[in-house]
Amino acid sequence: MKPSQVLLTINPARDEARRIGATMIAELGAADVKVVVAADDAELWPEASALGARIAAADDHAGDGCQLVVVLGGDGTILRAAERARSAGAPILGVNLGHVGFLAEAESEDAAAVVTAIVNGVWSVEERMALDIRVLVNGVEVHRTWALNEISVEKIAREHMIDLVVEIDGRPLSSWGCDGVVCSTPTGSTAYGFSAGGPVVWPEVSAILVVPLSAHALFARPLVVSPLSVVAFELQSSSHAVLSADGRRMLDVAGGSRIEVRRADQPINFARIVTAPFTDRLVAKFDLPVTGWRGRRD
Repeated sequence: MKPSQVLLTINPARDEARRIGATMIAELGAADVKVVVAADDAELWPEASALGARIAAADDHAGDGCQLVVVLGGDGTILRAAERARSAGAPILGVNLGHVGFLAEAESEDAAAVVTAIVNGVWSVEERMALDIRVLVNGVEVHRTWALNEISVEKIAREHMIDLVVEIDGRPLSSWGCDGVVCSTPTGSTAYGFSAGGPVVWPEVSAILVVPLSAHALFARPLVVSPLSVVAFELQSSSHAVLSADGRRMLDVAGGSRIEVRRADQPINFARIVTAPFTDRLVAKFDLPVTGWRGRRD
C-alpha cells in the first residue's frame, strides 16, 4: 500500500544527499505522498521546506504518523533515523551514500527505483532485534537505553584497563582485565564486533554476541548466547568506563556499576525492496573474492 507520509532523514553534509533528497520530495509530493523532515536536518537543508516538506521536531517522535522512514546517507545516518523510526514502528529504507553502508537497502544510483517502490507500496518488512540496556548502582536503575547494532563498554583512560566480571543468566562466567567489551545484535555483528574479531551472524538468527576487547584472560573468546539470555557486566570498584549505544548515546559508568543487556521487546523494522540473500550482501559490501565458484551441480 502506498504510504501517505514518509520521514526523510539525510546526511546534510553531503551534497549528493541534498540533491537526491530534493528530487525525492518533488517526486513523492507529485504522487501525493507527504514528506516530513526533522528540524535539525531542515536547518542545514533549507531547500526541504521550500520544496514543500513538513518540518517536525528533531526528537524521537519525528517519525510519528509516518509509514516509512527513508534515509540518504551511511550507516551512521541510518542509526540516527532508527531513533526516530522506533517510536512509530515505521520500517527504515536506506539509500547508501557512505562507504560500506551495510544497513542500507539500495545504492545512490538506485534512488529512482526507491521512489517507484515507495509510490507503488512495494516493499517487505524485516524485523531486526534490538538490545535493552540497564545500568544499575547498588541495585537501583540509574540509566536505561537501547541499541540496534551494539553497546560497547570501554576504558576512559588510555593507560588503564578496566576490570569486570561477565555474567550470563545470573551465573558468573569469567573475569576480564580488558580495554572493554562489545555486546551486539546479529545486525551489529558486521560493525564494531566484527572489527574486534567477532563472528558474522546472519540477521535472521536470534542471538546476543559478546566480544571482549584486548582482554587479558585465559578465556576471552567471542560468545554467542541465546536471545532469551541476560548478559551482565559488573565493573570493579576501581574501574571507570564509558558506555556507548550505537556510537550515539554515551554515558560515563562509575566503578561498582552493573550493566545488564537483554533482548528489547520492540524490534527495529527495515523495508526491503530487493530479495538478495545476506551472503550476496556480504560479498558486495566487503568485496569478497568469489572467482572460481561454480555452484552446485545437480
